[in-house]
Parts: sequence; C-alpha cells; structure tokens
Amino acid sequence: MRIEDVSKARLESPQTTPAPARGEHLLSDLAQATQALGSDTGRMTIAATSMGRILVVDDQAANLRVVGMLLQRQGYEVIPASSGDEALARYAESEPDLILLDVMMPGMDGFDVMNALRANGPLKVPVVFVTAAHDRDLLLRAFDAGVVDYVTKPFLPEELLARVNAHIGLKLARDRLERVAREREELVNLVAHDLKNPLTSVLFASDLLRAGGCRPERVPRYLQMIHESADDALGYIRHYLESSSAGKREAGGDERADLGQTLQWLVHRYEMQLEARGIRIEVVPPPGPAEVAIDPRVLRQVSENLVTNAMKYAPGSELLLAARPGAPGFWQLIVADRGPGIPAARQRELFKPFVRLHEDAVDDGLSNGLGLSLARQIVANFGGQLWYEDRRHGGARFIVELPEAP
Repeated sequence: MRIEDVSKARLESPQTTPAPARGEHLLSDLAQATQALGSDTGRMTIAATSMGRILVVDDQAANLRVVGMLLQRQGYEVIPASSGDEALARYAESEPDLILLDVMMPGMDGFDVMNALRANGPLKVPVVFVTAAHDRDLLLRAFDAGVVDYVTKPFLPEELLARVNAHIGLKLARDRLERVAREREELVNLVAHDLKNPLTSVLFASDLLRAGGCRPERVPRYLQMIHESADDALGYIRHYLESSSAGKREAGGDERADLGQTLQWLVHRYEMQLEARGIRIEVVPPPGPAEVAIDPRVLRQVSENLVTNAMKYAPGSELLLAARPGAPGFWQLIVADRGPGIPAARQRELFKPFVRLHEDAVDDGLSNGLGLSLARQIVANFGGQLWYEDRRHGGARFIVELPEAP
C-alpha cells in the first residue's frame, strides 16, 4: 500500500497513489502479509495476551488493515471502525485503552467524533490524531479538542508504534494506580467497619466499669467482654493481613460453622448491650445439628452486623434470633426485630454500598452504610443469600441462607 499526497489530508487506495514516500515500503510489506493471511477489513485477529486495546478509526479499508496488522504484531488488540458513527458504537462497547483517529473522514470527521466522545464528561482514553495536514492551527485546534498527540502521514511504522507504546503505557499505569487507590479505600472501609463492633463493645463495658454503674457480680463478665472483643478485633486485623478483603474470600471445603453455637455467641456477646437498650431477646435454636459451609468468624461478622442494626434502629423492642431449615440443602439464620422496619421506598437500595437504613436516625458517627452491602457480598461468596422481609405486625426480618456443610 502507498500513501497519497499529503495535501489531500487522507489515505486513498493504492491504485491512485504516487511513488511510495519514506518508510512506505514497510507498510506495503505489511499489507501484503495481511492479504497472505486472508485478513478482511471488518475483522481483526485478537492477540492471545493483549498489551492493550486500540480503537483504530479510518474511512479507508486498506489503512485499517495495514495499521491493524502493524499493531497486532506488537501484541495489541485492534478494534476497527470505518466511520465516526461506527467509532462511537465500538467505543461504547469495547472500552479501548487508546484511540487512533483519522481527522478527515466523510460525515463525522475527527473533531466531530471528539466532541461526541467528550459530551458526557472528561475523556479518560487518550486519543491520537492521524492526519496528513501539517497546519499549525489545525494541530492547536486538535489539542484544544482533547487530543494528546498526533501522527502525520506519511509516517514510519516505528514512529507510530513509539507513540502508541508511550500513550498505552501511561494509560495502563494510570489505570493500575486508580485500581490500587480504589482497593486501598475499600480495604480501609472494610477494616473500619469490622473493627467498629468489637471496639464499641469494649467502650460499652469499659464506660460502665469506669462509671461504677454495674453490679459487683457483673464486673467479671464486663471484663470478659472487653477481653473477647479485643481478641475479635485482633482476629479481624490478622485476617486482613492474610487476605485483601473479606469480600474476596472464597469458601473452602473444610470450613463449617454451627448455627446453634453462633446464636449462643450472639447472646453471650450482646445480651448486656441489648438489656441496656431495653431490648428483649428470644432465641429459637435449630431443630438438631445445623452446620453450614462458612468460616465461623465470618458468620459471626455477618450476623453481628444484623444484630447491631437492630440495636440501633429498634431500641425498646424485641429481638428474635433463630435458625431453621431453608431450601433443600440449606440452613437459615434469622435476625428479626419489632422496630419500625424498612420503608418500602428504601428497600430497593437496602443492600447498596453507603446506603443507611433510616436517614432520620440518630447517627453515632460510626456508620458508613457498608454493613448490609458487605454482609450480602460475603454470604454470596460462600454460596448463600441474604435478603430482607417485612415482619407481620411490624418490624424487620433479615434471613441468611447458607449451604449445609458436607
């Protein structure tokens, strides 16, 4: 393939081009190699291990084929588009890492495509213009439109690859930094949320002891609560040092938790706090042995999130803790209260991150709205479900259903 005279500002077919300019023999060789492999204009071979995804936009089929072959040989995945409209459609469905955009095209030109891409906000994908024009005003206009670089025709394959490699490298590095930042923020939120419950228990017991507001015979029990809560906090820290987050855990074949013991643990841990809030507690143990396939510490983490929500939003009512058979091969753990329940308008968003159960509730400054979202994610990772039901005669019921341990 040869490249047309620069003044026409676009690539044309080989039949109408003059003698090849500097570097065009390499492009011609690539075109011949492409034809030998039986490639066609509308389909590009995807590298098995792609170095990045590039959207190549050009109204000339031969140019798409040649540039696509050049990029594929470097390990890039190529997405071709022969018009501005097709480019916008391919962009929406493919999420490229770079766009090589021809400036002069019939219909939508390169500037029209840029305007459309930026219509919904800042463009996070670098765009490199491919143009035959050397006009300074046009290039300045391109940078004003959001283009990060340009390549002029005719170009050397080495020049195109150098620019592509540089901008792809910057884009992927930025993506990695953003991903690390998100994961770090998620981990901070997870740690803060999971440490909140045991530390709240420590403060509750220690405040009573300091104020002398408990009977002498209960002092050992409060000291035990402080010790156990601190031990739980250390356990969560060890867990996070061993894995990136609780939400990414996978169920292991030998992990099992006893539902009856979990109910006993909840009563033992929270009976004094429930009493202090005027909440009566009823426990309905499972009808026989009931073990589910989940880490016991993780099940306690999920269930105490539900209990502390009931303590916060349903003081002075009653709390039901129960375990029963669920669907075949599953067991259910139930946490239900007689509080105000969840308004119907908020139930659709109940398990979304950063959503609180009641906007008008008194905020203790410790809630980040992640509890139910994390609990559902954790339960799902162990093959189970967590859902909400309105309770007859008022109140909220949360049901955790998990597979029976083998």
